[in-house]
Amino acid sequence: MVLFDDDSPPAPPRHDGLADAAAELDAQAHAVVDEVTRLGIPEWSALDIESARRIEDEVFAPTDAPDVAGVTNFEIPGPAGGIPLRVYHPDPERSLPTLVFFHGGLWAMGTLDSIDGVCRRLATRAAHVVVSVDYRLAPEHPFPAGLEDCVRATEWVEANAERIGADPDQLAVAGTSAGGNLAAATCLHSREFGGPTIDSQFLLYPMTDLSADHPSLSENADGPLLTRRDVLWAHDTYLRSPVDRYNPFAAPLRADSHTDLPPGYVVTAGFDPLRDEGAAYASALESAGVHVVHDHEPAMPHGFLSLTADVDVADVALDRVADALRRGF
Repeated sequence: MVLFDDDSPPAPPRHDGLADAAAELDAQAHAVVDEVTRLGIPEWSALDIESARRIEDEVFAPTDAPDVAGVTNFEIPGPAGGIPLRVYHPDPERSLPTLVFFHGGLWAMGTLDSIDGVCRRLATRAAHVVVSVDYRLAPEHPFPAGLEDCVRATEWVEANAERIGADPDQLAVAGTSAGGNLAAATCLHSREFGGPTIDSQFLLYPMTDLSADHPSLSENADGPLLTRRDVLWAHDTYLRSPVDRYNPFAAPLRADSHTDLPPGYVVTAGFDPLRDEGAAYASALESAGVHVVHDHEPAMPHGFLSLTADVDVADVALDRVADALRRGF
């Protein structure tokens, strides 16, 4: 199937195995990393949880994010109280397809504000109603609390799409990093328990496994922007016990089968400790007969789609994500 028309950017290459890094980090991304270093921001795992949350919001605060015609904040009932949502509607006079979005932050950080820029750009570029979900965070709320909120939010959006100006028959999910994990797990949950019909999943440098064995965790152990220590800290913070490492709803790569899942668009970055588990998930989907596009950026760090205001490669990559979302699989 052709993903892009002739007047659009070419489809990114597909990768059947593990992805590689470039010889050097992209120069513009390097400048961003240098600025983070200059500010003296330590590894996430070296901070207390409240400091990590505050700094994460400051680092990823949106820069030059576009205006969206309609932005609404409200709560829906959840398994353990209200779940805050933020709905971005680029054209409130029209019924548009919906993207339910789960922010990153190692399951312990992140807010509606920290992912605001990405959501605004996707809403306007892809002509979608984007629903951002403020799920419960670890360690106060370990697995499966966050996933329960994401599943509930996706169910609510399907059932109430018309209330937010969305098309109930066109529904996708997406997430960055830990949010990519939650998006993949939401698709697994929907398949297993007869949940919403999800048309596609956009997994942006996702955490798909809870293993320390992937080579990129060693190759990119010291970052940039995310380290091996951060990843392992996130595993320990998120899980209730070591047994959860083998639960496919915590580690979607561990699922017995990846058949009958929604088509996937998987983004990975060469200088990301999570690179190989994202690539492995793309391969698992493809091996199961699921249509998948694996868009690999060899010179990018983890989290690069939040850097579109400063990094040209990131901006073009987000364009590809938006175009795939708009055109569908």
